[in-house]
Amino acid sequence: MVDIIKDKFRLKLYQKYEICKKVLIPKNEYYKMIEDLKAASAYGGTKSRHDYYLLSKFEVLQCNGGEKLIKKRVNAEEEPTYYITIEDTYDVVKHAHIITGHGGRDRMTAEIHKKFANIPRDVIEIYKSLCPDCIKKHKRQRTANGAAHSRIPPFFKELASRGHFDLVEIEPAEATLPTKLIIVYQDQLTKFVMLHEVASKDAVDVAHQLLDILLLFGAPLILQSNSESAFTAEVVKELKLAWPKLAMVYGKPYFQTENHFESINNEIKDMLKK
Repeated sequence: MVDIIKDKFRLKLYQKYEICKKVLIPKNEYYKMIEDLKAASAYGGTKSRHDYYLLSKFEVLQCNGGEKLIKKRVNAEEEPTYYITIEDTYDVVKHAHIITGHGGRDRMTAEIHKKFANIPRDVIEIYKSLCPDCIKKHKRQRTANGAAHSRIPPFFKELASRGHFDLVEIEPAEATLPTKLIIVYQDQLTKFVMLHEVASKDAVDVAHQLLDILLLFGAPLILQSNSESAFTAEVVKELKLAWPKLAMVYGKPYFQTENHFESINNEIKDMLKK
């Protein structure tokens, strides 16, 4: 069901892109813009009108060995605002929708625009028109003469602002292939699960890969793991070195939830072995 909604959403975004190519960015165009921007910045000769446009609107941010397209900043201390591809837009909008308690267009817009530059309101409306929970809620409102909107209180959002990560080893199907090490990260409020391959169990490597996830979906106040507390603390320390303004502490998962995370890790192991 989720994949069907995601495919419908992307199709509608591509249809919008064909009509107007000024806001939404397909993945191939996104990386082309990065290369064009780098070339324009390095070129010492007379620049084209397109070069001046790119240099006045965008920057390339070096991030964890990768490159992100961001909005032009006044100075390097300013928090970056990211451009995102059509292919990644669904996950970002869904995350904002859940974290605002299935909020309306304006609340979602405010949440998204804290970090992202090219997700307009009509894209949010498209998502809401496809969300099964919103469709059901609107039906109930019509029959019950306007039931109250669901909302997550601010204090609950802070209490629920926990991120959990574990390192999972995936044994290859063939003995000649190397074992893969995967970071399994779950946002505790939205229950989003994200996977990222990591080179080693070293805290520096783990922190660098986690940073890529946190820059996209936002950082929790508390980072926890089933690993030893000393290791989690070291990962948080490395994250703060890479992101000096990060407000985060390390913690341990509640006793009742440890089996929940073990179950997720086992499911992922089984899924990736196939």
